[in-house]
Amino acid sequence: MRDGQGHEIVISVRGLRNQFGKQVIHENLDLDVRRGEILGVVGGSGTGKSVLMRSIIGLQRPDAGEIHVLDENLLDRDTVGDDEVRRRWGVLFQGGALFSTLTVAENIQVPMHEFYPGLSANLLDEIARTKVHLSGLFPEAGAKYPSELSGGMKKRAGLARALAMDPELLFLDEPTAGLDPIGAAKFDELTRDLKETLGLTVFLITHDLDTLHAICDRVAVLADRRVIAIGKIDELLTSDHPWIKEYFSGPRGRAADRGRAGQ
Repeated sequence: MRDGQGHEIVISVRGLRNQFGKQVIHENLDLDVRRGEILGVVGGSGTGKSVLMRSIIGLQRPDAGEIHVLDENLLDRDTVGDDEVRRRWGVLFQGGALFSTLTVAENIQVPMHEFYPGLSANLLDEIARTKVHLSGLFPEAGAKYPSELSGGMKKRAGLARALAMDPELLFLDEPTAGLDPIGAAKFDELTRDLKETLGLTVFLITHDLDTLHAICDRVAVLADRRVIAIGKIDELLTSDHPWIKEYFSGPRGRAADRGRAGQ
C-alpha cells in the first residue's frame, strides 16, 4: 500500500470511531504512517492519543472504522492471524509496564516465551543480553528487578522488551515523560539511532516539544476527535487552527525551536 507521494504505508487508519458511553473520543479519524519514519502524535488532554495506539495494536476494539497494519486488516482477522502480525511490532507503554516480580531479563523474555516457547534457556538469556545492550542499559541490569531501577532505567528496560522480537514497528507512549532534560535527550537520541540502525518505523506519542523537533520526521495532531493536521513541524506552523498555533508557537514551542536551531 502506498500513498499519493509513493511512500509505503505500514499503518492505515480510516473512519475510526471510539466511544465510551456518551463520550465520543474519535470520529471519522484517518491516519497513515509511512515505513521508516518516526511519527510524533500530539494532542491535548482527552484527545485519545493512547486510545488511538491501543486501537491500532488491538487492545481497544473501535466502534467503527478500518485499521490496516503491514497490509493486514486487523479488524477482520482471527486470533491466529493477529498473532502473526503482533510479533512484528513492539510496544513501550507509559512507565515501562514491567512485571515487578520478574527481572529485567525475564521481562524481556516474556514475548519470546509467548511466540517461541521452544527456545532454549541459553538462547533466551543471550537474546535478553543483546536487547539490554541495545537499550543502553549496563549489562548487570538484566539481573535486576524493576524496583531496583531508576525511572530512566525502567523506560530503557521497557524498550528492551519492546525490541525482544526484532520488530518492524515500534510503539512508544510518552517515553520521555518524567525524565529530566538530559535523560529525555539521551532517550530521544537512542530512539533515533535504533530507528536508523534497525530500520524501524516508530509511532511516538509525546507532549515533549523537544522530542518532536529533535527526532520526528512528521507530526500528527489530534483535536476535534480526529487528526486535524499531519506533516513536518514547519508545515504545521502555517496552520490557523487555534490549538496548533498555541502549542507550536507558544513560549515552550518557540524555546524548543530555538534549541533545535542552536544544535
